[in-house]
Amino acid sequence: MATYAFSDVHGHRAALDRLLSRVSPSDDDTIFMLGDMVDRGPDAAGVLSVVRTLPGCTTLMGNHEQLMLIALDHPGDQLAHFDWTSNGGGMTEDSLAGLDRDAYDWFVDWIRSLPLYATCEAGGRRYLLAHAGIRPNVAPVPERWDNDASREFLSAQSADDLLWIRGGFWDVPTGLVDEAGTGPIVVAGHTPTLYVERSYGAPPAMGEDGLCHMVLCGAGEATGGVPDKIAIDCAAAAGAGIGQVGMICLDTLEATYEAVRDGE
Repeated sequence: MATYAFSDVHGHRAALDRLLSRVSPSDDDTIFMLGDMVDRGPDAAGVLSVVRTLPGCTTLMGNHEQLMLIALDHPGDQLAHFDWTSNGGGMTEDSLAGLDRDAYDWFVDWIRSLPLYATCEAGGRRYLLAHAGIRPNVAPVPERWDNDASREFLSAQSADDLLWIRGGFWDVPTGLVDEAGTGPIVVAGHTPTLYVERSYGAPPAMGEDGLCHMVLCGAGEATGGVPDKIAIDCAAAAGAGIGQVGMICLDTLEATYEAVRDGE
């Protein structure tokens, strides 16, 4: 059994299908999808269908799902609709328009139920997972990182930070990995890895193929050489030429990628 994480597919179902075919997770594997299934790409409905029915998958809310729900819950609010569509929601509107009412309601109700965070153990390491990240120093660091302590720590985070944080997360230590290299690693999407590199000093994100790759961040003497966070948004939202959909195996920290192609 293996444990995988991916995020920020942004409507690029064709690339996601190829990625899943390459990784070929089994029904016994555990998968975490960290949000932003919708917007910017052409087939949000297709991505939602794939993820919703993916065996062993726990799906988290992303900020784009939040923008979508706010707009749908306030149909007369022009600002809410503008906020969504100006961030790629028009593509999602077009994609969902092809669904019948039952399928549409099924997707929206499911999105509304998505949690904001998750935790797991893989490869002997505890992981904390959220769409955007966490804000350090909000809650005391537990002495023992079991499931209950991890969830209590994450529940102290604000929804805004879990869905939207960039600065204050990527550019500072989490304080969760100690000098011996023990403690949980935070896995997050939301901020494309090239942006994490250029704005927050992360290691290089561009591979030899000229596409965005995942980045292990924050390793140093204070963490025993262990990264304290992993950036997994490979800029699929940017489309062909730079963007990929990636999936990381948390047992080994090996990543598999599938580039977004022209026209998809």
